[in-house]
Amino acid sequence: MMGHTLRITLIAALAGIAFALPASAEEAYDPWPGLVQDIFSNRPMNDGNNVIAIEMPYRAEDAAIVPVSLRSKLSPGDARRIRSITLVIDRNPAPMAAKFELGADANITEISTRVRVNNYTDVHAVAELSDGQLYVSKTYVKASGGCSAPAGKNAEEAQNRLGQMRYRQFAREEAPASRIREAQIMIGHPNNSGLQMDQVTQLYIPAFFVNQLKLTQDDSLVLSMEGGISISEDPNLRFTYVSNGAKRFRAEAKDTDGHIFRNEWDVEKPGT
Repeated sequence: MMGHTLRITLIAALAGIAFALPASAEEAYDPWPGLVQDIFSNRPMNDGNNVIAIEMPYRAEDAAIVPVSLRSKLSPGDARRIRSITLVIDRNPAPMAAKFELGADANITEISTRVRVNNYTDVHAVAELSDGQLYVSKTYVKASGGCSAPAGKNAEEAQNRLGQMRYRQFAREEAPASRIREAQIMIGHPNNSGLQMDQVTQLYIPAFFVNQLKLTQDDSLVLSMEGGISISEDPNLRFTYVSNGAKRFRAEAKDTDGHIFRNEWDVEKPGT
């Protein structure tokens, strides 16, 4: 489980070190070269401006739920496809926020979710294409404290909603002729970061988050996600894909405590 990222048990200590740095020293330090080594084994990074777009607000309204959208910029005539997208929030305690694997036949062109941002930071999107090469784009976000912000729901409410899933579909002008669908999966889960403090006991709440999600149309992969502490409370994914004619859409999620959550929906009658 994300062995190449910072271990959860060290997050609080490392965050403390980061906060102790003088502002000038912290701003001068660029963690990206080290992250390329740790996460991508120093593989060459190509300019991804014509491959992958990353869109986030320059100044976040709420650092605990910052919207991020990833969009393919490959032209229709490009024979390559995006195999995976890794989202890296450079200055977060655990920088690798998520890795998305895209189904070979799903033709996903957009993915949106919500993340925690802990410091003013560059955010990188790294796409691996079917040519085996990595392509990177980045943006900059002004936000702070997102990983330590208190949960929006109390513990009892969060427990009652644990693992509840919803699937929604959205009408698109191209459909149904092109079979393009736009869908959303929402999972009830506190996604505790390990940096949040219980307001009663004044103790840190242990990290507890959805670390795996797999979405399929029948048994054909649409999208899978390997998630970390940077994914916001109640994980939420919105994405486009091409229907293969399947009647059922399925979701399976796992969290760090070993819970497994499953649900499926009639594609023509999505809902709770």
